[in-house]
Amino acid sequence: MSYFLIVLAALLAVFALKLALLSVLFREDIRAAQKRDPAAKSFLEIVLLYPGLHALIYYRVAHALYKARLFFPARLISQLARFATGIEIHPGAVIGRRFFIDHGMGVVIGETTVIGDDVLLYQGTTLGGTGIVTGKRHPTIGNSVVIGAGAKVLGNIMIGDNSYIGANAVVVKDVPPNSTVVGIPGKITKQDGRKMDTDLDHARMLDPIMQAIEEIQDKIEKLEENSRKV
Repeated sequence: MSYFLIVLAALLAVFALKLALLSVLFREDIRAAQKRDPAAKSFLEIVLLYPGLHALIYYRVAHALYKARLFFPARLISQLARFATGIEIHPGAVIGRRFFIDHGMGVVIGETTVIGDDVLLYQGTTLGGTGIVTGKRHPTIGNSVVIGAGAKVLGNIMIGDNSYIGANAVVVKDVPPNSTVVGIPGKITKQDGRKMDTDLDHARMLDPIMQAIEEIQDKIEKLEENSRKV
């Protein structure tokens, strides 16, 4: 019994040390999860149960190996992360600070992707390429960008700071800062040149198709009104 207690105490000590180490090395990412996800109840829940954080930890290790030109072990770690979390991040990608993937299942981030600080991705997001080309072939994501569930951002394009990509949008062209993009293909709807107050308020995102229909309807009503006056 005493041997069992010693082993148990050693395991608990290793576990506590691991938590302490993670809380120091990834404190900004953990705080980002606490800030961006209202469902987060505790620090322990985020560290143990959030696949987005786990995928990021795997990525940081794999990226360090990739920069050291240890490509095979880097890719091995990224594939283990994919198996464990459902999130695939190529170790060659460059990811900034306070990055958060909410839920995360099905997220794919390509090799030459560059992601700025304070970026939020939802499940099913793809930051991918558009063909078999060499060099920079994946998107560059600016700071404080939010990309909605199922969105596809493809090719060597730039998504400007403080922009929002709506759920299921397909973006293949550059997006200026402080913009909202919705639809297939993605169309830009400005939000008065400034960032919206919430992280991704779908109810406030403009639909360019509905806008066009409303404009046509307004023109028809004006024509009918003018015809009645004649």
